[in-house]
Amino acid sequence: MDRRHLLMMTVPALLAPSALLAKTKAPAAKAAADPYAPTEVAIRPDFEVGSIVVVSKDFFLYHVIAPGVAVRYGVAVGKAELVWKGRATVGRKTEWPSWKPTPAMVKRSPDHYAKYAENGMPGGPTNPLGARALYLFDANGNDTSIRIHGTTEPNSIGHAVSNGCIRMRNPAVIALFDQVPIGTPVYVY
Repeated sequence: MDRRHLLMMTVPALLAPSALLAKTKAPAAKAAADPYAPTEVAIRPDFEVGSIVVVSKDFFLYHVIAPGVAVRYGVAVGKAELVWKGRATVGRKTEWPSWKPTPAMVKRSPDHYAKYAENGMPGGPTNPLGARALYLFDANGNDTSIRIHGTTEPNSIGHAVSNGCIRMRNPAVIALFDQVPIGTPVYVY
């Protein structure tokens, strides 16, 4: 290839950089098709970097990554009477967590939960807590029984269906799990 051919191939690329960048914009188009896909967004600047903010009525969890910037994830939240709100901290983190329904869950729906009341369910792909769980603790260090966790029902994202916990798609909760340390503040509205 001579210099003339090389220049003829290079000049269009220099004059039309947007054509080269078009490939990097494709994920944004995908995110628009899925409103619950992880997306970087602006957030109020008064939330501390690293914190987690959940807006239950909108079905979004925000992980603050810089002043005024967060990654927004779609979530499922508690049914109307079971929405938990408040401030907590991540007190424990578990990969492929085991699960045991709370006594209140068993009382509300014994046909569904009684079989797990005594021994629970070991962690794994069929466990309702999914791939990861962040356990929320109150200001006194007590477990709130509220979790931010994965799910075996990814189509539940964007709905009020849980017993109070905050569900995420498994790939999303794995990403969040890897980024937040124990002690991370969590605000649920």
